[in-house]
Amino acid sequence: MGKDNTQTSEPATLQPKTGSTKDGVPLAFNRPPSEDLEPWLGRVMVAIADAPNDDVGDGLLCNDAGYVRTAVEVDWTVETADGKMAIRDQSFLCGQHSKAMPLKFKGGIKVAGFKLKPGAMQVLWGIPDGKMLDRITVDIDGGELTELYHDGIDPEDWLLAIENWLRHYIARNGIAPPDPLSQKFELASFADPNQSITDFADENGVTARTLQRVIKRDFGLTPKQVMRRARTLDLAARLCGVADEEEEEDIYLRFFDQSHQIREFTAFFGMTPREFIEGGQHLLTLSLEIRQARRLETLHRLDPGAIRPWMREPVIVAPQP
Repeated sequence: MGKDNTQTSEPATLQPKTGSTKDGVPLAFNRPPSEDLEPWLGRVMVAIADAPNDDVGDGLLCNDAGYVRTAVEVDWTVETADGKMAIRDQSFLCGQHSKAMPLKFKGGIKVAGFKLKPGAMQVLWGIPDGKMLDRITVDIDGGELTELYHDGIDPEDWLLAIENWLRHYIARNGIAPPDPLSQKFELASFADPNQSITDFADENGVTARTLQRVIKRDFGLTPKQVMRRARTLDLAARLCGVADEEEEEDIYLRFFDQSHQIREFTAFFGMTPREFIEGGQHLLTLSLEIRQARRLETLHRLDPGAIRPWMREPVIVAPQP
C-alpha cells in the first residue's frame, strides 16, 4: 500500500448517532448476536454518523473476519484487490483483510450488518474466505437485506430485522455451523497471538498440515499470518484509544523491539505507528472498536452491555431525531 493511500481525514461535521468515544469519535452500536445465531456470527452492528450530503471523508476499512454490510443513503468508494468499487444503497459481502483497505465516503456514515465467524462464509454462501481476501461482492441477497432499512428505523430494530432475515435464510437452506477448529484458533489469536502454532495443533489433536489447510480456507491467511494480524490490530486499537489500558504493556511486549513493531505495523497499514496516530483514524476506530468489544467479551474480560473503558456512555442507542 503506497503512501498516497494512507492520508486519512473525516468531515469535521460528523455527528455520532450510535455512540462515541470519550473524545467524541463516532462508534457503532454493536452487541453479540442473538443466541441462536452465535454459531455463525461474531457480532452485529449499526453505525450512524450524520454529515451534510456533500461532505467527503476518507479513511481505512479493516476486517479480521468476513462481514455482511448494508450501506444506505451515503456513497462509498472502496479500493479492493479487484480495483475501486462504488457502493450506495446495497448489501455486500466483505472478505477478510491481508492489509487495510482505503475507503472514501460522502454524506456521513449509515451502515448495519454482521460479522461472520471464520468459516461461516463457506457454509452460508459456499465461498471460502480465501477467495474473498481483500475483496467485496455486492448484492448477495437479491435486494432483500437492503430493503429492510427504511427512513427513521430505530438502530436496534434494524439489527433485529437483519438477524431475522439471516435466521430464516439459515433455516430455509438447512445450513450447518462452520468448522469448530477455526473458532478455537480465532479465540487463541484473541488470547495470545504470540503462542506457538505447533502447540495449538497438538492441543487440538490435529496435524500441522491439517491446521494450515483449515485456517487458510477459513481465514484466507496462514496461521502465522492470522496471529501477526491479530497482534497488529490489537496495537492499532490501543493507538486509537479503543483497547483496555490494562493490556497496554502486554500489547507492546508482543513485539521483539521497536523496529519489529514498526515493520509489522507498516506492512499492514502502509504507515508507521507515529504516522498512524498523526493521521487521525476515526473511520478505522469504529471497526477496531467492534473487534475489541467482541474480543474482550469472548475472553470474559468484559460483560456484554457494560460501559467499555473507552466509551463516554453505556452501550445504548442514541435517540434518533
